Amino acid sequence: MDVAPTGVIPAIPTPFSSDGGWVDEAALRQIVRHVLDGGVHGIMTTGGTGEFPHLSREERRRVTEIVVSETAGAAPVYAGTGACSTWEAIALGEDAATAGAHAAILTPPFYFRIPDEMLYRHFADVVASEALPVVVYNNPLYTGNNLSPALIASLMDLDGVVGLKQSNDDLGQLVDALRLAETSGRSLCTGIDSQFYAALCVGARGIFSTAAAIVPAQVVRLYDLVQEGDHNTALEQHRQLQPLNRFLEYDPGYVSPTKEALEMLGLDCGPVRRPLPDFPEGERAALRKALDTLVEQVVA
Repeated sequence: MDVAPTGVIPAIPTPFSSDGGWVDEAALRQIVRHVLDGGVHGIMTTGGTGEFPHLSREERRRVTEIVVSETAGAAPVYAGTGACSTWEAIALGEDAATAGAHAAILTPPFYFRIPDEMLYRHFADVVASEALPVVVYNNPLYTGNNLSPALIASLMDLDGVVGLKQSNDDLGQLVDALRLAETSGRSLCTGIDSQFYAALCVGARGIFSTAAAIVPAQVVRLYDLVQEGDHNTALEQHRQLQPLNRFLEYDPGYVSPTKEALEMLGLDCGPVRRPLPDFPEGERAALRKALDTLVEQVVA
């Protein structure tokens, strides 16, 4: 299976029991079926949308195992293996490989500020463990360690690195990374839903998308329209997605809108784990309106 990330890869949430105490495995399988039925090209599990900081090591392994089982080879599974230390990132990669994931998706370490040469070494050491191919995941708002375009280009030359999820909110950083890493042949993707159309226009090969966990068919449609060269319709599709996208970006509460939206679609994900905030009651009508417009599009 080709694990270079392309197309639409939803970052799926982790459903919990009503008290948040355990992973709801049946609900997780429903979410996997939901996104596969929407035509996605891969699935990302145990990322930020999946609340990885609030999962135990065993829960992270089990969630990936369930997603792999339910996917049954229909699409590659990218397991989030972000950790503060290199040793733990390696161990989580080994767990993900044991669970059957096709690739790991790895953030830089977080909490401590790390110089570029040690960020490079972190990824190089994880790749050298050969547990899984690695997608580099740049998310500086949450990690505190930005990967510059030049550093990204260097990482794309590592054997065992297969691509990038770029969640720096400066689109220019992605443009520069695409330019500098062009000769690597690696697959560079955005991780920001509101940048998806623009990212495709400047050479990105796809998206790791939170919106696609909710309305997969509509995000896939945008990707397909660009591949077909129908940019007018693609731009209109992007604009229709934007009212939903605004709930899903960078506010610390973006996980609860994802779960709330899926609940509105009949897919119960349970609560977020504390200390994440619940979805605000005052935003519910706007979220419902954004969803209704997109769901009507599919029905039509």
